[in-house]
Amino acid sequence: MVYYLAGALILFFGLLVSIALHELGHFTFAKLFKVRTTQFMVGFGPTMWSKTKGETEYGVKWIPLGGYIRMIGMLPPRKGDAPGQVRRISTGPWQGLIESARGASLEEVGPGDGDRVFYAKKWWQKMLIMFGGPAMNLLLSVMFFAILLMGIGVNQPQPVIKEVAECMVPASAKVTECPANAAPTPARQVGLQAGDRIVAFDGKKIDEYPQLQRLIREDGGKTVPMTVRRDGRDVRLNVPITRNQMYDLKDEDKVVNVGFLGITPSSGIERQGPGAVASTMGDLTARTVGALVRMPQKMVGVWNAAFGGHERDPNGPIGVVGVSRIGGEVAASHDFTGTQKVSFFVMLLGSLNLAVGLFNLIPLLPLDGGHIAGALLEAIKKAFARILRRPDPGYVDVAKALPVTYVMAVVLIVMGGLLIYADLFNPIRVTG
Repeated sequence: MVYYLAGALILFFGLLVSIALHELGHFTFAKLFKVRTTQFMVGFGPTMWSKTKGETEYGVKWIPLGGYIRMIGMLPPRKGDAPGQVRRISTGPWQGLIESARGASLEEVGPGDGDRVFYAKKWWQKMLIMFGGPAMNLLLSVMFFAILLMGIGVNQPQPVIKEVAECMVPASAKVTECPANAAPTPARQVGLQAGDRIVAFDGKKIDEYPQLQRLIREDGGKTVPMTVRRDGRDVRLNVPITRNQMYDLKDEDKVVNVGFLGITPSSGIERQGPGAVASTMGDLTARTVGALVRMPQKMVGVWNAAFGGHERDPNGPIGVVGVSRIGGEVAASHDFTGTQKVSFFVMLLGSLNLAVGLFNLIPLLPLDGGHIAGALLEAIKKAFARILRRPDPGYVDVAKALPVTYVMAVVLIVMGGLLIYADLFNPIRVTG
């Protein structure tokens, strides 16, 4: 129980620190561009603790599901209004909401704050302020994966045989034993043994298992020379590489007919270089973007798991409760070594920061990406005005997007509540 609690708290506080650093990214640029920032908060709801230093109140709130900084003048006055003036004009419920929110935002603007409001800053300054948060998460993600790959190392398959398969069985066959009429594998036919290190294949020196795997798959239907090191001496063999149905290396749902040897590789911890970090981040970014695009479909799966008793998708969305729970399970498990547990925590924190950073870049308010989109739209309008020699159009009135903001806020609250419920009553598990 102690290990479970420790693991849960490590991930929980790891997420809180990531949230605080996200807000620090916003805060740093806001201070740099002299936007008056009245609050720096981690969490939502009632305040647990706070301290005011200078013009900013720093604190922690009771609901640890995010954080925020409060900058004055996030919503601009209507075009034509003097700073601080709000016209109480309402032609409908949405317009009334917009003007009420605009008024509440402008109430914080004091007489000497004319050049310290967010909306009056240059478009690139607003973009940097809002990008600072997601950028911090992305940098944290790179840092965590650099620690994992370059510092700790990861399990990598080696060109050393751990096990020799007895018979040829297609990947799609759901069997645990060899059928009576199954042919022996090429590895079994030529007498390969556990512990053999494959040092050459088809005239090519073998340094790593992925290289060997690729060559085997390409040489289906050929008999190729192979050299293995066994008990300190080299053994040369001619191996008939047969064809078999195997899962594609890039698409695990796709079955392809490729060359087959019939070995299971051993694995060992290897430290990687900066190139592996860059490659991993590129691959994970593409996967995460794809997951965000499929988020609505994935949330349907979470609903079905929460209320329909369906099995929870291990690759689906997960909330703070679920992440903490997984941390506890891994810490308390006897199936992982200490190094594997540390690697798992580092990998998970890296993945979560990547997901948070990319999610916040979605160009919809109230997410950071919505404000970034507003800043970029302002830049485009100003550029066209200069080209066409028209007057400066000024700032973009993001207050007009408030109806979408309110809808998105409700969606995010519902999603968060659903994830908490599913994480409590039908959680994703990484251990048996």
